[in-house]
Amino acid sequence: MSKDIRIKKGLNINLVGAAEQTTSKAVLSNVYAINLNDFHGIMPKMLVKEGATVKAGEPIFYNKDVEEMKFVSPVSGELVEIVRGARRKILTLKIRANKSGEVVEHSTLNLASASAEDVKSQLLMSGCWPFVKQRPYDVVANPNVAPKAIFISGYTTAPLAANLDYVLQGKEKELQAAVTALATLTSGQVHISVGSSNSPLSGLSGVTEHKVAGPHPAGLVGTQINKIDPINKGEVVWTVNAQDLVIIGELLLTGKFNPQRTIALAGSAVKSPKYYTTTIGSEISTFLYGSGVSIENFRVINGDVLTGSKTSPEGYLGFYNNTVTVIPEGDDYELFGWNKPVFNKISSTRAMTFSWLNPKKKYDLNTNTNGEHRAFVVTGAYEKVFPLDIYPMQLLKACMIKDLDEMEQLGLYEVAPEDFALTEFICISKQPHQQIIREGLDLLQKEIG
Repeated sequence: MSKDIRIKKGLNINLVGAAEQTTSKAVLSNVYAINLNDFHGIMPKMLVKEGATVKAGEPIFYNKDVEEMKFVSPVSGELVEIVRGARRKILTLKIRANKSGEVVEHSTLNLASASAEDVKSQLLMSGCWPFVKQRPYDVVANPNVAPKAIFISGYTTAPLAANLDYVLQGKEKELQAAVTALATLTSGQVHISVGSSNSPLSGLSGVTEHKVAGPHPAGLVGTQINKIDPINKGEVVWTVNAQDLVIIGELLLTGKFNPQRTIALAGSAVKSPKYYTTTIGSEISTFLYGSGVSIENFRVINGDVLTGSKTSPEGYLGFYNNTVTVIPEGDDYELFGWNKPVFNKISSTRAMTFSWLNPKKKYDLNTNTNGEHRAFVVTGAYEKVFPLDIYPMQLLKACMIKDLDEMEQLGLYEVAPEDFALTEFICISKQPHQQIIREGLDLLQKEIG
């Protein structure tokens, strides 16, 4: 039996360029990359040297703090480059694919009788564990601390994000295997949120299902955690992205790590936005130019427009991303833009803007921030789009002044940077909310652990 969650606070950002529900196979990438920034807080220890040949699914580094946690190559090939930054910090690993297609094979598990330790060991050594993240701190989960519950969101509300009902079609067997295994790792419940009963995630056994409705950020797992089972000090919950369940399930059923992903190439700068099947870490250019880019000055975003990161067309698909967005670059200046009625932009207020007159209209927005960084202005706007039972401005200020007690009391344990993406979007002060929250979480983890 499902439980309904209806979110009232929020804001839908309707953009031009949603991906058509047709899927093509991306051109095979020559080089694949693992970006260490995707694994926040992980201290890598290399297992292979530059120039070594690796199989798909073969460990190439492990987590210094949890040595059993392996990170594996997405393809078979040669580790051609280890990109390092300051103090020789490892930034990126690049692997040139070969044609052998060799894959590391693990033993399969009998999920009906597998213990929690069996499942945990399989996920850790196979490279699937990094798909499991935890709150507090929004980092790869610590396998030595059991969660009180596991949350999976199958409902997307972010602008132009991949439609999970579409990309998960036909994957019910893998999804069921993954949630059956994950259920052994918690004494609590596995919560799955869906938008409708037509979702491939709907009807899985051994889970608690929730039907979610409402504007963005209703689809964020942080919103769902807050409404279902909020996190208190000393508690831990785990989260898994819905598409990553397929990779986990296939590993458990076949013994092979297959990091294939269906991604949405979307945005107003794309001539034919649609879906592509590709592999984690592949070159974005292998599917970007196949759909065509309609303008010369554009920005490629690895993820959705609110939480994604700027990259180049020659960049690589992020480990957790299932959306690549391409929109016009906003490097122009609009003369007297502040002093005239605005009809072509979205706003959460009615001051000089008229998007509220037609809430279903789709907009062709660029990356221009339409203002400069300045001190916080108290308007009450954040609270109108922030559905969590948290005071957003007060929490942001506590993080900025590094007040640990206030950060704890105001609910920092419960949030991730993505929960503040919408408040950052509407912020008239142009403050970097997600960066502020990330720095606050890092400080809290360092001081309190």
